[in-house]
This record gives sequence, C-alpha cells and structure tokens, in this order.
Amino acid sequence: MSRIGKLPVIVPAGVDVKLEGGNVITVKGPKGTLTRALSQEMTVKVEEGRVVVERPSDLKRHKALHGLTRALIHNMVVGVTEGYKKVLEINGVGYRAAKAGNKLTLTLGYSHPVEMTDPQGITTTVDGNKVVVEGIDKEKVGQFAAEIRTKRPPEPYKGKGIKYADEYIRRKVGKAGKK
Repeated sequence: MSRIGKLPVIVPAGVDVKLEGGNVITVKGPKGTLTRALSQEMTVKVEEGRVVVERPSDLKRHKALHGLTRALIHNMVVGVTEGYKKVLEINGVGYRAAKAGNKLTLTLGYSHPVEMTDPQGITTTVDGNKVVVEGIDKEKVGQFAAEIRTKRPPEPYKGKGIKYADEYIRRKVGKAGKK
C-alpha cells in the first residue's frame, strides 16, 4: 500500500473541495481557486473534512498514481490556504533585477537585459539581490522559478549566477599556476 496515498488529505476550515464528473477536483480557499483533472483510474471520495484516494488494484502503475493523486490534492489544499514561495538569489558584479508592472527585468552580463513577464497567478517581487516568486499553484511557482534560474545558472568557480536561496553550490578550485 502506498504510504503517501493511504493518508487522507485533511481539509481545513474555510476550504471547499468539490469533485465533479471525470475526476475533476476544484479546491476553493481564501487565496483563490484551483481546478485539476485527476487520473480516471483512481477513486477519489470527499468525506466530511477530508479527501480519501483509493486505487483499484496493486499494479505498479496504480501504486504510482495513488501517491501522486493524493500529493496533487494536498498541494492544492496547501496552495489555497498558505500559498507557495520560492526565493532566488542573484550573485555577481553588475547582476541585478528590477520589477516594473508585471515585467521582471534581469541584467545578467549579457549584451541585453532579459525581460520576463509574470505568468497568470504568479507574482514576483524584487528585494535587493533576491527575487521572490509567489503563487497558489506549486507547479507553476516551481516552473517559473526554474525558468528564471536558467537565464544564468550558478557556476562553480566564482559562484556567479542565479541560485535558489536554499541551494548550496559546490565550489571548485581554479587552475593552478606553473611551478
């Protein structure tokens, strides 16, 4: 039995969970509303104050979908109550970020500034050398943070680039001179 899948998702007060035909689940909370189509193979039941996911058999595919479906529902409930946040740090001389409206402008040592527009449901804020990506959909927040990071990934010799705040960059020693 999937250890994640068999756990019920507790629905806190102020959150409304609705299940429609075709395993389409809608979670409404204080921060917004999320809708997702889940796998048809899983059985999802909305009971008083909790959501339970059951699988039809012990096939490997069903075991994998069991935990995934439960995790997706849990992430939706957490998203509409607390929201998700990723913090990126920009390191390097002359590297900086600026925010104007819903456009994020990154100066990363290229011949041109890199402009990125916030996707719908995602907000970015700039605080010094930090860029904070926030939203209610965990998948979108992580994806947009990853797209920002790919504009200039951190390099191991000087540590320049964009990295996650909780990421550790293994540093390398530069080339040694002649003896």
